[in-house]
Amino acid sequence: MLSAVLAGAVAFPLLFCCVRQTLKSSVTGWSDADSACVSERVVSAFHASLATAAGVLVVTSCKDVMIDSHWLVNGFVLFGAPYMAFDIYAMYLSHFYSQGGAHKGHSLKSLRAFLLKDWMLVLHHTVLLLVFMPITLFFRKGLGDFFIGCLFITEFSTPFISIGKILIQLGLENTRLFRVNGIVVLLTFFICRVLLFPFMYWRYGQQFGIPVHRVPFHLPLQCNVGNLVILAPQIYWFMLLLRKAKRLYLRQSGRLTEKEKSRTE
Repeated sequence: MLSAVLAGAVAFPLLFCCVRQTLKSSVTGWSDADSACVSERVVSAFHASLATAAGVLVVTSCKDVMIDSHWLVNGFVLFGAPYMAFDIYAMYLSHFYSQGGAHKGHSLKSLRAFLLKDWMLVLHHTVLLLVFMPITLFFRKGLGDFFIGCLFITEFSTPFISIGKILIQLGLENTRLFRVNGIVVLLTFFICRVLLFPFMYWRYGQQFGIPVHRVPFHLPLQCNVGNLVILAPQIYWFMLLLRKAKRLYLRQSGRLTEKEKSRTE
């Protein structure tokens, strides 16, 4: 247990530092904000890729959605826990440099500005660390590894989101690659972060012979509430992605109003 936590505590900060130092020494003209932002996205994509791979292994191994278990569930939760804490720091660092913080220094004001801007992501990471992790490790009584594996798979869209942000950092937001990646982001996000929840209910119903619309009434209230709490921000973020995609399309087709242009800047 401790070895998995220590491995995560070393792997993610080390990768961030290595990527950041490599970018600072090899890419001319990049600021601290550029290197910090791209490094944070690389680490995020790395974690998400591992989570997706772990989720696929767990889901395909668990035939019984309730009682089958897989060692990767607890192992990856412990390994990924340090990432949740470190990514909050990495996001703050990226925000700090992008706001010219190198000339002002760290302060409560800069921290407050970061929390106001990215409060939902910070809350999301905090809940996963302080609520999801203890439930997974101590309160499930070994049940439901299949569903935890499904939740790992929700990270499948994250590498493509990271690629999009890196392409913007490279000034390639008007390329075909960026547009294709944007379509992939929308599809993977909708399938793996929104449709995945009805799939879990359907899979439970298939095993126990229950129509999918009746499944919520056969589950404990805390399970339905927990799923709703996780699903709600996914729907909110998906709507934001759709709005962003619409603005991008209008801007590239020359039909974006001045007011809408100001929102994208």
